[in-house]
Amino acid sequence: MIERLTPAQVRAVQDPAELPCRLSDEMPPLEGIIGQDRAMRALSFGLGIQQAGYHIYVSGLPGTGKTTAVLSYLAEVARTRPPASDWCYVHNPKDSYRPLALELPAGRGPELARDVENMVRGAAREIRAAFESDEYTARREQITSALQRGRAELLRQLETRANQAGFLLQVTPVGLFLVPMRNGRPLTDEEIQALPPAERSELDLRRAALQAEMRAALKQTRALEREARERLEQLDREVVQFAISGVVEDLTEKWAEYPHVVAYLESLRDDMTSNLHLFLEATDDDSDGPRAARQLALRKYQVNVLVHHDPNNGAPVVIEQNPTYNNLIGRIEREMHQGALITDFTNIKPGALHLANGGFLVLPAEEVLRNPFAWDGLKRALRNGHIDIEDLSDRWGFVTAKSLRPQPIPINLKVVLIGSLWLYQLLTVYDEDFPELFKVQADFDTVMDRNYDNVCKYLTFIADICRKYKLLPLDATGLAKMVEVGSRLADDQTKLSTKFGAVVSVLQEADYWARQAGASAISGEHVRQAVEERVYRSSLIYDRIKEAIARGILQVDVTGKRTGQVNGLAVSAMGEFSFGRPTRITATVGVGREGVIDIEREARLGGRIHTKGVLILGGYLTHRFGRNLPMALSARLVFEQSYSEVDGDSASAAELAALLSALSGLPLRQDLAVTGSINQYGEMQAVGGLNQKIEGFFDVCRAKGLTGQQGVIIPRSNVVHLNLREDVVEAIASGQFHIYAIDHSDELLELLTGVPVGEPDEHGNFPPGTVGGRVQARLRELVARLQDLGREQDRAAKDKAGQPGQEGDAKKPGEPPRRPPEGGPEGENGPERDGGPEGEGGREPEQDGGPEGEGRGPGRGGGPEGEGPSKPERDAGGDWGRDTTRGTERGG
Repeated sequence: MIERLTPAQVRAVQDPAELPCRLSDEMPPLEGIIGQDRAMRALSFGLGIQQAGYHIYVSGLPGTGKTTAVLSYLAEVARTRPPASDWCYVHNPKDSYRPLALELPAGRGPELARDVENMVRGAAREIRAAFESDEYTARREQITSALQRGRAELLRQLETRANQAGFLLQVTPVGLFLVPMRNGRPLTDEEIQALPPAERSELDLRRAALQAEMRAALKQTRALEREARERLEQLDREVVQFAISGVVEDLTEKWAEYPHVVAYLESLRDDMTSNLHLFLEATDDDSDGPRAARQLALRKYQVNVLVHHDPNNGAPVVIEQNPTYNNLIGRIEREMHQGALITDFTNIKPGALHLANGGFLVLPAEEVLRNPFAWDGLKRALRNGHIDIEDLSDRWGFVTAKSLRPQPIPINLKVVLIGSLWLYQLLTVYDEDFPELFKVQADFDTVMDRNYDNVCKYLTFIADICRKYKLLPLDATGLAKMVEVGSRLADDQTKLSTKFGAVVSVLQEADYWARQAGASAISGEHVRQAVEERVYRSSLIYDRIKEAIARGILQVDVTGKRTGQVNGLAVSAMGEFSFGRPTRITATVGVGREGVIDIEREARLGGRIHTKGVLILGGYLTHRFGRNLPMALSARLVFEQSYSEVDGDSASAAELAALLSALSGLPLRQDLAVTGSINQYGEMQAVGGLNQKIEGFFDVCRAKGLTGQQGVIIPRSNVVHLNLREDVVEAIASGQFHIYAIDHSDELLELLTGVPVGEPDEHGNFPPGTVGGRVQARLRELVARLQDLGREQDRAAKDKAGQPGQEGDAKKPGEPPRRPPEGGPEGENGPERDGGPEGEGGREPEQDGGPEGEGRGPGRGGGPEGEGPSKPERDAGGDWGRDTTRGTERGG
């Protein structure tokens, strides 16, 4: 049934009187997230379950407020969770290249660092004072005096023994020497050489015996020195331990409930005792300060607080907008020292995983995948359950300096990836780890139901935005207009858009125009102005197209009637701005076997969905007119003056109307535009971009002059999607423009031609004079014409075969006449022969056939433009509607 829509049906107007407030300031603060019940339920489940692998992927279109909603929800949940632990890295005395990780309660990490620093400072002062005390000096001198007495006694004994043996013991800086003596006087070398051989031999024997005794004495001296050194070291240790025992014991008592901290403090005490020289030679109390080398050496007594949290803020919520590998996993920095790169545990820096450990980490999925190694590093940490800080140079073998391998830190957090649904599907298919790690999907919807409760929530959201961005409040008309804007953005009268980014933009721009006008509140007029200004800023191309149509450069008729021509509607987009434009669609028909040919497809300007829509037209014609009638049709459809790719099936109803007009000879109204797709049974199906299409045709009609007859035909299932501009609604109310809703293509043709399609009888025949009857008559005419052409070709072939002078062709006297070859309905008359529907056809000559070249012989192109290569001979009525052109061979 054809229905002319009323103004109330083409725009869902919100009555300000039905709203719960007169001013947006009256609305209470927003609680929770509106319009995303499914996504919030998934988030709640993913955050609540504590099993491994239940991390969350949040999907949805841009502008739906995914990130803001997730962060807001996580902040609420985090306040109910215990605070995360602090983590520190400290020096490992057993292996300085594997620093130790210490876990502490929230807020205690900086406290430990301060305690250790104060302990080291205090210990240095105590050590310095102890080693400068008189008691220490006296005990040290006692040990050194005993050493000197022992050495002197050994030397005296050795000297006495040497004198008895006739030698003088000389002590020099390079050692002890034995010099022979005679009569109390040392002998010179000449005197020794002048001695008789026997006497020299006896002297050598005595010297050897004394040297053995001298070696024994030196050994005893070294033993005395070693004993004295050990006693001095033991004294130093006793002094150091006594000096620092107080400060260390105070700390161990303070941190007694953390055994790993106590163990670290004890190891720190032992290391300080072993490295006493660092405190004696360079301390913070020195006026000139410690030298650079000793400063570096003293760093090992620091605590690197990697992560610390406020114990009163609950669990951490971290969003990392630049998730590089180092920003996620952490890094080990290096510094230049005396021309070399060095590092230590104080140069370990945290990543986002450390900062969010014990809480929640939010990451943009696309950015994680875009940064090299970041995705692999994230998956490795989640699989292993700990963070292993490692330089990428170590992983790839490009090591230029010795690095560290810090002790891994265990993790307990929830990772929330935010991205598109398309990216979610790709990861699910191509990454086997992804489904195991991110088992929860929270999909954000783009619309919500438009009912009273949701409208109230919508207004609460608007009021919150006004308070957040310090915008002027909205009065009742402004709030009503924003509800209408929400339905327009949703393209549905029964829905409201949850693309809150666009809603916020409209609010901010309406606030600007209200302030420009000096208003104290944003009214509906300001909202309308904001929407119109947004369109005007982006509509330069749209205005140029309208101008070209109005001037006749782009040919679109909005009055009169034309055969085989109809106004279709298309949608174009320039960034975020989309607009509709009418396009002339034409159809031509002739004798042939190609069926319906889509010129857009042949020119490679048609998309796959558009090609499908055109092929459905063949199914429709077969269903309505080809059940008992062999087809002989070659039809061509085209979008006139189209210079870019055409896709979608929303023009299939218009294309059908143009095709049936060309077949029936009935002209179509040009003051009506058509949008909608059809199925093979002629039923109208809903399409997208409806508001933009109708408004585009209205603008063209207004530019050329409204006649009161113009309008648009749409599928009835699309009525709920109408939210037209107010000027279009006003034109409909005044009878200057019309919207017709239909269910079937028969209603479409009746509107466009003024002639009913008719109903076929039990034999499939339509009444004469109807659209169906005229189409059937034309199809029969085409079949008869093709059969006539086949007979003419047969006669031409026979005449050629009977010409004299051709060997084997002349008829001999007395020979019975030759029987012409017989062709069955399936062309069974031998190879390379084609039988017509009645078996009349013989072999086709190698030439173009049909008035438009559709009956092509082998090896030749068909039609005046040569549309495609030849095809094998086949029955004139077989394979009707099948597209055997070059485009089919390309696969669309």
